[in-house]
Amino acid sequence: MSQRFKVSVNETYEFSFSEEDLNSLDALQTSSSQYHVLKEGHPFPAEVVSKSFLNRKYMVKVKNETYEVAIKNELDLQIAEMGFSLGSSKNISNILAPMPGLILDINVKEGEQVTEDSPLLILEAMKMENIITSPREGVIKTITVKKGDKVDKKQLLISFE
Repeated sequence: MSQRFKVSVNETYEFSFSEEDLNSLDALQTSSSQYHVLKEGHPFPAEVVSKSFLNRKYMVKVKNETYEVAIKNELDLQIAEMGFSLGSSKNISNILAPMPGLILDINVKEGEQVTEDSPLLILEAMKMENIITSPREGVIKTITVKKGDKVDKKQLLISFE
């Protein structure tokens, strides 16, 4: 089974590609950032003007037009579906349950200052204990669950000030 990718252009257009689609692309790299692309027999010069690997965003110039291209693979899509996102964890203000389960322990209190990667709570799911850690420094504003609570996927667990 081949991997699938979701590509957005200028945050306006979305396309889905398979690994086979990408492998069949008629593109020749002519320098470290430039490509010669053939589409339906027509040549297009393309250049990667800038790239942010962490965010998987690229500025691509085709002919004289520049486009912002964002690429998401299957893992990126699953992470976003769970309520998280790569590269932007510092902006998270709410912790949502990544899966249904049972709250085994809560390691913080409302008003408590926490650091990045501090253990916040333990969620049991599918007979495994999952330690949910803080994605950033901050102060715990509210804790909406208590020890022994059953939670649903995407249920609010903790919010930051």
